Amino acid sequence: MIAPLTRTRLRVRGYHLDGYGHVNNARYLEFLEEGRWAYFDERPEVARWFAPGEVALVAVNLNIDYRRAAVAGDDLEVQTVLATLGGRSARMRQRILRRGDGELVVDATLTFVLLDVASQQALPIEGALREALAPLVVDLDTLA
Repeated sequence: MIAPLTRTRLRVRGYHLDGYGHVNNARYLEFLEEGRWAYFDERPEVARWFAPGEVALVAVNLNIDYRRAAVAGDDLEVQTVLATLGGRSARMRQRILRRGDGELVVDATLTFVLLDVASQQALPIEGALREALAPLVVDLDTLA
């Protein structure tokens, strides 16, 4: 059985920085997206639903709390879980921690919907896909 938490590691590089010498806020979006891709890479039984290109996961809301600055050379860990599963949308919770001291750098919640690519209409989360997603729902705050 796969762990409910995906941990994605990355190192802050010079090109991630802004003029103040810390990670540019927009780069955190990329770090979080990398964590979500890794999450589904580890769960091929769910990712297979999106591979044919008929159904897409589409972000409809992203809330980010920036807690601390990350700088060049910091080793970060993006933690990703599926946090809630509704009838028409779901939420993923993510944190970015600095690996050296465990300090919280970013806390984020992303809401997504399923989109029928052909009709450009949102789909309900139901049937076999719901059955595949439901066991993955966990509370990030209860995990180490």
